[in-house]
Amino acid sequence: MTFRPITTVVVDYGGVLTNPLEETFAAFARAVDVPLPELRQAFARAAQRHGSSPMADLETARCTEREMVERVLAELPGGRTYADLLGDEPFGEVWFRARTVNERLVRFLRELRQSGYRTALLTNNVKEWGPRWRAQLPVDELFDAVVDSCEEGVRKPEPLIYRRLLERLPAAAHECLFLDDLEENCQAASDIGMLAVHFTTTEEAVDQIVALLRSRGGAYGRSLV
Repeated sequence: MTFRPITTVVVDYGGVLTNPLEETFAAFARAVDVPLPELRQAFARAAQRHGSSPMADLETARCTEREMVERVLAELPGGRTYADLLGDEPFGEVWFRARTVNERLVRFLRELRQSGYRTALLTNNVKEWGPRWRAQLPVDELFDAVVDSCEEGVRKPEPLIYRRLLERLPAAAHECLFLDDLEENCQAASDIGMLAVHFTTTEEAVDQIVALLRSRGGAYGRSLV
């Protein structure tokens, strides 16, 4: 069987280009002095009450950062207010204190670009967080295209956001390799024809990507070291 070469590597942001989301969520729970299980339950109850996840609505700009926090606060015991939880700080300010950049993967993306690959970012992200996450990464240097859920009004794993990415590149789905830490997002990428890699650790992801690029032939894959 002859495989068409991959020309474009698409990556997620949170949990891939950053430390794991579980770490950030746990650190946030400690910072606001709410037990982690209790905070998880509040998010789950808020999702049930409103018919969608608070973070999903935040990531598609259907609610503001403060509105999202208020939804979760309503499900916590004790009648805590926004000021009780966060003082006068924005949610994102506290959240990002525990968010660090995956420098190894950033270096790998630079290597890919030097080897001739296009790179793109497909992220479920938050409007209020734009200045924070963009300050962490050399976005213009790293990516040929950035598609952000809060700007699109649609998020992974909905097929529409993948199609919009392909239009922006432009590229065919079979030319793209997609890296994400959520299996449902990888499955959605596979369903539209992308080659998907489920991110667990950086070293495993880099090894898998290099092996797949080399298996698809072309000098680019062979030039990666």
